[in-house]
Amino acid sequence: MTTLTPVAQRRITSEMKDWINLPPEGCKLTSCEPMTQWVVEIEGPLMYTGEVFHLRIIFTERYPLEPPDFCFINNIPCHNHIYSNGHICLDILYDSPNAGWSPALTINKVALSLRSMLASSTSKQRPPGDQDYCKRVKGRSSKLTRWEFEDDTV
Repeated sequence: MTTLTPVAQRRITSEMKDWINLPPEGCKLTSCEPMTQWVVEIEGPLMYTGEVFHLRIIFTERYPLEPPDFCFINNIPCHNHIYSNGHICLDILYDSPNAGWSPALTINKVALSLRSMLASSTSKQRPPGDQDYCKRVKGRSSKLTRWEFEDDTV
């Protein structure tokens, strides 16, 4: 289990209260035990209507200075920025020179961004090289991947 800094513990507790009081549209917190691991249920928008996806969020001891680990589990959306192992290629989820994570982001905002990304999809297809990528990373965190963010349409 991750040992949280006092800052991380306060922030996660605050976000959990905010989520319970005003959850993002189409999203439901289904698990938050332990406090460092959440599972969020996301109702599929538009072409994903009727589908339900589960997003696992694992907080680090340095949250919110560094992003949690985000990964779809179980029913993984078929999307050109989501690999079949659940890894998501979206810049705001990563802390690197070319990425957009900011401590100002909240899990509520990330969930809305993911629903928006799904809603913007024009076809259900996996990213190029999906199978090769999944074989190469074999269960590792998506945070260990050096992502190239070239598609600014999502």
